[in-house]
Amino acid sequence: MTKIYFVGAGCGAKDLITVRGMNILKDADIIVYAGSLVNPELLTYNETKAEIYNSATMTLDEVMEVLIGGARNNKKVVRLHTGDPSLYGAIGEQIRILKKESISYEVVPGVSAAFGAAASLACEMTLPDVSQTVILTRMEGKTKVPKKEAIENLARVGATMAIYLSGTRAKDLADKLLLGGYKKDTPVAVCHKATWDDEVIIRSDVEHMAKVVEENNIENTTLFLVGDSVGEDSDFELSKLYAPDFSTAFRKAKE
Repeated sequence: MTKIYFVGAGCGAKDLITVRGMNILKDADIIVYAGSLVNPELLTYNETKAEIYNSATMTLDEVMEVLIGGARNNKKVVRLHTGDPSLYGAIGEQIRILKKESISYEVVPGVSAAFGAAASLACEMTLPDVSQTVILTRMEGKTKVPKKEAIENLARVGATMAIYLSGTRAKDLADKLLLGGYKKDTPVAVCHKATWDDEVIIRSDVEHMAKVVEENNIENTTLFLVGDSVGEDSDFELSKLYAPDFSTAFRKAKE
């Protein structure tokens, strides 16, 4: 019996998958991929004419039937998730079933959408004296969010926020960001399909972010980066790491 590979497909572009993930895909016998979010071009890495299943049309039971059946028939099985499997990938429920069935597995990390979007913006999300914290979160929808993690509560920190799975509720999201303490002119990057060939990334602010979504009809597959560090002209202190008067384990301060 073989093990099952949970592979992060990366943030969109075909060549932003990890080398390990690409190599595992190459000789997979069965691939179950999140067709609503994963770039289908990634499937072209496969060289063994694998059986392909689109999990967007499947239930959990149907997905697990394919994964477990493949492993028990000594097939190399890949569960291809968008971004990084540990973020909104629902791998926990799949792994729990695999443990009960005594089937081994391996998780291969990937580049999450927040980092793909930041790369497209050439944005440093952790600027000295501006923000040293990045909060990855989502609005409450069919999947509930703990009350302590409500958007307005997280917004009170004033850190950089990367908000997933919330494009269809942009107006509600903006209201909660304002309620939590962000100013109307706090920079926002509206990032639709970041790093894909047809990416749309628009700089805005909290006050106008919902209007940007509506006018460009980009509700789905949209991530919001919010915070002062996202602005094009953010004022920030220089890093101490490279300051001439700062010593490190590798370099002595210059007098």
